Amino acid sequence: MMNRPFRTAFGLALATTLAACGGGKSLPTASGLAPSKVTTIGVNSYLWRAALDTLSFMPMAQVDSNGGVLVTDWYANPAAAGERMKVSVAILDQDLRADALRVAVSRQISQGGQWVDAPVQAATVQKLEDIILSKARDLRRTAVAR
Repeated sequence: MMNRPFRTAFGLALATTLAACGGGKSLPTASGLAPSKVTTIGVNSYLWRAALDTLSFMPMAQVDSNGGVLVTDWYANPAAAGERMKVSVAILDQDLRADALRVAVSRQISQGGQWVDAPVQAATVQKLEDIILSKARDLRRTAVAR
């Protein structure tokens, strides 16, 4: 019978000791991650913002930040009458890398009042990718410098 009060006191002392454990370290936060991976969306936030900034002059048909998909509607440049373009951007990863970005461009020209598919120069796609990547790197540099 003398054992029971001892066990109760020991149990209370153990519970009190354990309750004080774990208060020293906090859980890892986003600030502990590498700057190239900080994101609150499903894809790399620098690439996402850079793609949005680059294509902001075009009307948007689909914008999905979690899936990393950005599709513009057809855009006709006033300086190039009779031609329109549509751009699709896919961001494939949370890392800021060149292979995490895919750009596709469709082009149509007007012939006899009808829009007809036309080839897109490979340099056009490459130039868009370069612009987006450069802006993303600049955004990252700015964020790291703060």
